[in-house]
Amino acid sequence: MKVSELWLRSFIDPKESISVLADQLTNAGIEVDNLQWHEAKGKSPQAILTLKVPPNRGDCLSMEGVARELSLLTDIPYKPIAISQLPTQMKESFVIRLESPELCPRYRGCIIQKVNSQTKSPDWLIERLELADLRSVSVIVDILNYVMLELGQPLHAFDLAKLDSEIIVRKSKQGEKLKLLDGQTIELDSETLIIADKTKPQALAGVMGGEASSVTEKTTDLFLESAYFDPIAIRKAAKRYGLRTDSSFRFERGVDPEMQGHALFRAQQLIVEITSGIPAGSFEEKDIQTLPMNPSVLLRKERVSQVLGLSLSSDEIVKILQRSHMKIESIKEGFKVYPPSFRQDIHLEVDLIEEIARIYGFNKLSTSKLPGQLGSYAMPETLVSASHLKEVLINRGFSEVITYSFIDPKLSNVFFPGNHPLLLKNPISAELAAMRVSLLPGLVQALQYNQRRQLLRSRFFELGLCFLEEKSKITEKQILAAVCSGSVYAEQWGESSRSIDFYDIKKELEALLSLAKGQTFIFEKAEHPALHPGQTANIIRQSEKSESPQLVGIIGALHPRILRELELEGPIFVFELDLAKIGDAKKPEFHALSKFPAIRRDIAILVDNKVFAEDLRSAIVKCVGELLQGISLFDVYQGKGIEPGKKSVALGLILQHPSRTLVESEVNDLMKQVVLMLSKQFHAILRE
Repeated sequence: MKVSELWLRSFIDPKESISVLADQLTNAGIEVDNLQWHEAKGKSPQAILTLKVPPNRGDCLSMEGVARELSLLTDIPYKPIAISQLPTQMKESFVIRLESPELCPRYRGCIIQKVNSQTKSPDWLIERLELADLRSVSVIVDILNYVMLELGQPLHAFDLAKLDSEIIVRKSKQGEKLKLLDGQTIELDSETLIIADKTKPQALAGVMGGEASSVTEKTTDLFLESAYFDPIAIRKAAKRYGLRTDSSFRFERGVDPEMQGHALFRAQQLIVEITSGIPAGSFEEKDIQTLPMNPSVLLRKERVSQVLGLSLSSDEIVKILQRSHMKIESIKEGFKVYPPSFRQDIHLEVDLIEEIARIYGFNKLSTSKLPGQLGSYAMPETLVSASHLKEVLINRGFSEVITYSFIDPKLSNVFFPGNHPLLLKNPISAELAAMRVSLLPGLVQALQYNQRRQLLRSRFFELGLCFLEEKSKITEKQILAAVCSGSVYAEQWGESSRSIDFYDIKKELEALLSLAKGQTFIFEKAEHPALHPGQTANIIRQSEKSESPQLVGIIGALHPRILRELELEGPIFVFELDLAKIGDAKKPEFHALSKFPAIRRDIAILVDNKVFAEDLRSAIVKCVGELLQGISLFDVYQGKGIEPGKKSVALGLILQHPSRTLVESEVNDLMKQVVLMLSKQFHAILRE
């Protein structure tokens, strides 16, 4: 936004140079992007400031707003323009209906008759518009632009003769069409706020007027519009139809909901003065329930001191806030502060504290350390925290990565064919148009990036949210996932190179799950659209007596189809865990160590190839009971001497009694029971 010194002096009379004022604005959070000088024949040079106004400071998108800001920052007296409603010389009636008060809670209008639309804009008006980087169009348009720049309230003028009976502020109907002032015709949806008459749309509310009711040189009677529109509705409409105007720019950031009459009468005053028009009535419709009102905000003196490190007296605080045009009421807790209607950015106590800091001066704030109380918090022994999980992986050579929560829908379909992710209505780009349902696509993309730069050995993990739609509800899940590729160890002389396999990443996962002490996790053969059909397993948390087994994640090799489509060098192994389902660790309990010796017995059995070692282990644990202190799988053999379709499985059992020495006979009997049970359940044959 461009602000001219000439115009500012209509509101304030600064003693400082314009460069000093520019520094004041920058220090207060309104950046001065450029300071230049405009020279006109016979006139002294005029300074022009180009400001970068923050989105939350819509009140500074006008000459009055900037002057008001400079006034409170420098304590220069502020002189508002004297504006009053002109007496009505001709009585006209006009109907205004608000059918969407939630989107337009206030609509004001006035009629001006016998306007000379062919009048040339006065030189002073054209000069000020040019200093603000706007060209002169016609006298009515120039006056409305002038008022918008001066006061910050966009206005619109209709040719009264082209309106049918009334003004209706409503949502458009699907398929309605509107030809705009720029010549393009848009087809409206059912959610756009429009200004219509009795028969058709006449303007895109807050964005641009329609050609059908536009003001021309032949126009003699005007209907002026001054309204408050919902900022979100205007922002959506401007983006939906690809229209960015000075009007929408201000409405999007929020105009003063009390400014409509003030700006309307200012425009009326100028039109009557310049074009010799005759005031013929003003009208207003409003909905108090939906009109935005700044609530009172509680401000505590001790909180100001705590946040800013300042010891300001109550009088100093009151004086500073009164300079910001706020009303203040002293109460027991501190102050009840009522922000002015044009400060739509003040809602919380911290907003008021920031305002005090701005006006007091950021450069005057103390650099001493602020006092604070630190508390110590007990860490539950049963907690399996995300930080501990990350620490384990980092210590085992993994690097943490952070990928986008949005992914390419095409990439999502590569990993999960037929799955329909949540699509964004307003994506950053086509490649970031869907919410991720898994961390795997992002991790694999990171690995792909490395492989294309000859970094073949990669070990990445990520902890983040995934977004799933379940039973028409969107749920967020905290997921931990990892991906590995390349050799097991970095290149070295002491160990021959070997590519990573399923059991290597399973070992990393088991180290991770060991944090959930007391919980038992097993691996079951599974299928997954993104993983190799023969090298995939579900991770199951075994049940307690009152719970059913829970699926907590998946582990496996990336599917060959994905390797081909993404041009990856395999094998690549991944795992993914739902952290909410891992469960807390069990509280450690002391058990006395047995003073009596343990006995080991090894058995080798022939079983079918389809029998899983985990099933054998579970069956033995159930059969032996408390005497079993440990069980290990130390050999699996297939080949010469073993019948096709069979395998030899060797297991070592550690047996120990807590209060006595086990005798040979009872150990032998126990092993016979184990062999008999394995024979019945798995048709196992004991190898001699």
